[in-house]
Amino acid sequence: MGKRKSRAKPPPKKRMDKLDTVFSCPFCNHGTSVECRIDMKNLIGEASCRICQESFSTNVTALTEPIDIYSEWIDECERVNNLDEEDV
Repeated sequence: MGKRKSRAKPPPKKRMDKLDTVFSCPFCNHGTSVECRIDMKNLIGEASCRICQESFSTNVTALTEPIDIYSEWIDECERVNNLDEEDV
């Protein structure tokens, strides 16, 4: 007589690392001075620097994270800088 086969336990689910919510400012280069806030009621995301008072706001969706708002701000800064270089 054989022994009953035991079921193998499923592997544990991997936890996702938390993403940052505080970043360095692209204007004053002060580390951890930019804070991102998401207002889901009005669907607005805002990134603002506590040191130089620069800010950026954009539309958000249900899937938007603070890193997405900061990345859009950096992309917009690069786009404006490239436009200025092309005009010269």
